[in-house]
Amino acid sequence: MSILALDLGTSSVRGRGLADAAAPRSGAHARRKAGAAVDDDGAATIDAAAYLAALVECLDELSAAGRLDGVALVAASSQWHSVLPVDAAGVPLGPLVTWLDTRPAPRPGAGGPADADAFHQRTGAWWHRFYWTVKLPWLRAASGSAPARFLGLPEYVLGELLGDASMSVSQASGTGLLDIGALTWDAEACALAGVHPGELPTLTPRDWQGRLRPEYARRWPALHDAVWAPPTGDGAASNVGSGCEDPTRAAVTVGTSAAVRLVQAAPGGTPLPPLPHTLWRYRVDHDRIVTGTAYSAGGNLYEWARRELRLPEGPALEEALAAVEPGHVVRADPRLGGDRPPGLAPAGSGVLAGMGFATSAVEILAGLMGGVCRMVAHDLATIESTVDSPAKVVLGGGAAAASGWWRRRFQAALAPRSVTHVTNPEVGATGAALVALRGFPQIVRMGEGGSSGSARSGQPQYPS
Repeated sequence: MSILALDLGTSSVRGRGLADAAAPRSGAHARRKAGAAVDDDGAATIDAAAYLAALVECLDELSAAGRLDGVALVAASSQWHSVLPVDAAGVPLGPLVTWLDTRPAPRPGAGGPADADAFHQRTGAWWHRFYWTVKLPWLRAASGSAPARFLGLPEYVLGELLGDASMSVSQASGTGLLDIGALTWDAEACALAGVHPGELPTLTPRDWQGRLRPEYARRWPALHDAVWAPPTGDGAASNVGSGCEDPTRAAVTVGTSAAVRLVQAAPGGTPLPPLPHTLWRYRVDHDRIVTGTAYSAGGNLYEWARRELRLPEGPALEEALAAVEPGHVVRADPRLGGDRPPGLAPAGSGVLAGMGFATSAVEILAGLMGGVCRMVAHDLATIESTVDSPAKVVLGGGAAAASGWWRRRFQAALAPRSVTHVTNPEVGATGAALVALRGFPQIVRMGEGGSSGSARSGQPQYPS
């Protein structure tokens, strides 16, 4: 028995074959680029139909290579916060608006929640351009159309493949419309969004499982009997894939963007811990919450600086960064992509200071990366105020895995905490598989020599 883990990211779509303990299978990997189209006005959108086609290509590639044979469970990690207006037949009425898009704004004269703090505690979100409470009214006005429904990326993709466009509680929590304690659409949030229940996806129940539509089951016969698990938000999946599943470990993940998060047990219907004003809170699944903050700057910032400053790549760049003095004077506000909530800074808010004619391009890069580290250190202290003791930190994500210098810079910024890192760059896919295995223990038992405990043996190791 094996698992197929899909990663529906912002810059690419990927499919990875995993063993029953969520360990990667050699050669079972397919990837297609699917980057967002961005402009100077703050737009960051994705062609949803092209994205679906890229995912189908990945599955075709894996199928042709025999890498789908034996798959019993399909898990998915997907970007949070995206929204796509569709007509009654599910056809997109425009591009998918991603988390990186800074154009949405409240309509003139629109009011926010009656009690902003109570709203934040209930939904884990704010009345902010990042969430559907602001995005949906803006989309209606900007498009001039009358959408029949609104979907996120995974609901559109899986709706096409499975014929079921329902939304997991993990994905729903990223819309800002979910009461994350009661696990229902929040009445006040829906009123702010100007949306009726029939315009939102149905929430998947705890025992939900999907199956391929007949035409796709014929296209990929190895997946004919595979069970599809509810998608997990990428941030939550990254925590689980990094081994950060309880309050003793915080995950700092640096992929396209960056985030710091902490997972706690909180079954639906039970009281939730107080939530500091500057932090968001979403769902891992029906039984766990994830609290944290995120940034629009991460691996995207690193790649922008490397490209625009014409820096070397690989070992040559690492060597040059290592030669930068720890107290170099370049200071940076790395918010080139604007703020994530609750901030409101628009795209183009980045700042560099302390430069002179002797400043090198590598020192500018080091200043930008150091700025990200300082933001993470500040916000981790706020997250720790919600639990009993400081957390150990686990670094993960492709950008953190690619740069030893950046990992060392995080260690310095987060001292005296213990800081380790996962060597697996696919923590999102691994985490989605582990969440799915927890929800389908009977499939774990089907695995050769598998058991409900074997899933944990697949978690990555933590080198110093």
